[in-house]
Amino acid sequence: MKLLRLESAGRVIPCLLDREERARDVSKRVADFTADTAAALKDLLADADPATFPEVDRRHARLLPPIASPRNIWCIGLNYSDHAEESGMPIPEEPILFSKGSSTYCGAEDPILWSDRMTKLDWEVELGVVIGKGGLGIAKQAALDHVLGYTVVNDVSERAWQTERGGQWIKGKSFPNFCPTGPFIASPDELGDAGQLDMWLEVNGVRMQTGTTAKMIFDVATIISYMSEFCELLPGDLICTGTPPGVGLGMKPQRWLAPGNEVRLGIAGLGQQRQIVTPISAGRPQ
Repeated sequence: MKLLRLESAGRVIPCLLDREERARDVSKRVADFTADTAAALKDLLADADPATFPEVDRRHARLLPPIASPRNIWCIGLNYSDHAEESGMPIPEEPILFSKGSSTYCGAEDPILWSDRMTKLDWEVELGVVIGKGGLGIAKQAALDHVLGYTVVNDVSERAWQTERGGQWIKGKSFPNFCPTGPFIASPDELGDAGQLDMWLEVNGVRMQTGTTAKMIFDVATIISYMSEFCELLPGDLICTGTPPGVGLGMKPQRWLAPGNEVRLGIAGLGQQRQIVTPISAGRPQ
């Protein structure tokens, strides 16, 4: 199944995508896709045939993040061998964990917000993992049973804040709209092997990142098991699993985003995102 959320005329509409990628309103089956309903979604929608639900006209609807307001946004740093190489950093012996503030979470087509205090605004296409069943101390062999599905994430970063202002990485990762997510969540059976997915990102039509999840140092099962040793994973939590090479920080000379730039990115089987870098003075979408 593919889970998608839309907003039309002030109403949030939880949808399944059918085989033709048409959005089908399943609000009579489940009111919304949220952290509170995440654990039950597999059962609630297990026998749902998208074709039996009413179609939603997407031309007049806004694309929302595919699950509402996760309680936690977790991230894994330097999780691609080729990205660690371009960054000039050693391969981590254990996953590097950090988090992003909740206000970073936004839809796949919402703007990347820019402040005039930013000098090194960067992009990162990432595979997102949405937790369906929470837990502590999850065994690696059971870890994938805790996955609701997978999605696309742009882990936007302000590198000067992240690396030059002291403290932890969260400082450069937590500005509003720094975590565009979606367009949809694909269940594990829908997506297939999450460890063999092509991924890409373009800025103003120029390819910056071309990668594959096959280059992940720590796979999804390892990440979930490892994290659950230290943190309680909760239904609806989003885990951003790292980025391939091609970020602005790793370029020579380095390259940064500026107002008006268009960012497009995608992962095979998980759809595409599009954002415009927009000064925050132009207003944050509600």
